[in-house]
Amino acid sequence: MTVDRSIAPAFQIPERIDFPLPIHRTLKNGVRLYFIPTPEISAIRLEINSDAPATLGMEEKKLASYFTLHMLMEGIKGKTSAELDDFFDTYASEVEVINTFEHHGLSLLTTKKHFQTVLPIFFKLLTEALFPEKELAKRKSQKILSLNILKEKTGNRASQLFRQELFGKSHPYGQITEEKDVEEIQRLDLIEFYHKQLWINPEIFLTGNLSTEEIKLIEGLFGELPVVQIEKKLPNFGNGNHLRLVEDREKALQSSIRVGCHLIPKNHPEYFGLWVFNVFLGGYFGSRLIKNIREDKGHTYGIYSSIGSLQATDYWVVMADVIKEHREAVIDEIYKEIHKLQMEEIPLDELETVRNYLIGNLLSNFSSAFELISRFKSIHQSGLDFGFYKKQLEFIKTFQAEQIQEIGKKYLSKEKMVEIIVG
Repeated sequence: MTVDRSIAPAFQIPERIDFPLPIHRTLKNGVRLYFIPTPEISAIRLEINSDAPATLGMEEKKLASYFTLHMLMEGIKGKTSAELDDFFDTYASEVEVINTFEHHGLSLLTTKKHFQTVLPIFFKLLTEALFPEKELAKRKSQKILSLNILKEKTGNRASQLFRQELFGKSHPYGQITEEKDVEEIQRLDLIEFYHKQLWINPEIFLTGNLSTEEIKLIEGLFGELPVVQIEKKLPNFGNGNHLRLVEDREKALQSSIRVGCHLIPKNHPEYFGLWVFNVFLGGYFGSRLIKNIREDKGHTYGIYSSIGSLQATDYWVVMADVIKEHREAVIDEIYKEIHKLQMEEIPLDELETVRNYLIGNLLSNFSSAFELISRFKSIHQSGLDFGFYKKQLEFIKTFQAEQIQEIGKKYLSKEKMVEIIVG
């Protein structure tokens, strides 16, 4: 049969999406393991992920997690930093630090051929790290330099102030790292964190072509990891003292803008409606904010809106770097576009464009086994399962314009917004 390549394939919307459920095991120390087999792929990815103490209401010295994790590759019993680098390079393996507001950990990407050689050394990073003083001093100098560079970037500063005003200065999400926080870190802080707080409620997310013997190797090693199991207790938060904060910089040519508010969580029945409303407004390259503020008015190279997902709450934010003299006009236009989307009829062609974009984007998120386990981890840490994505697809296929407009009116109003301008 000859294929006519001058004709594009017919567009098809899938009736449903089916996901392979991860194999779930609990190790003898309580560590939960989630495994998605991929017999056709010779690469293996293992990620161990733990709850950050600060988000559980526990005391944690600022930056202790950051430096502890980044020092794990600086030396273990029997191997220096250089020897560890050479070892993982020789076996085509990669170790990465995971460090977010709510979780931290370490991941290993390697080949099936070298997995049984590499895994024991990777595990020693979790149990036999040395934290040498010389390397710590070097890391601290690098961090201070990085902080000073980031201070000059208006976008970074605007994001920091937005989180601070959205959650409050005392909340882990709202804290801003200062140079003095780096200077106060000592080797003993890292050793204490390593032994007492690094592995709280840890979980392992695993994908690859693994035999029963290799699974047993993982269970045997990680089942011996000293861990802490505690009940989750997320800290309270509230807005800061300012719903509008302007930090002028005389020499700046542009201003960074952040406008946003708290949102409903993923398990709320109206979440999908808000998620779709966001895409229309600023969630893809053909969005209304892009067309108005970038293409029509030329005030910015890029403006977009997004939903941030955290365990304690979700939040919504518009982000833009704009020509300084137009910053107030841009904020006015943001509110105008929100109002228009809430109140005026949405053209049918725009409705279908967004619907098709959302379907394609959703399916592309599951194009590989590594992405599949990553999506599972994301939704699992929100207390949900793959059923979330099935409901998401069904909503995309059936939503009506009036439905998302009503939800947009309900949750996005100017009175709720935090506005930040830096520059």
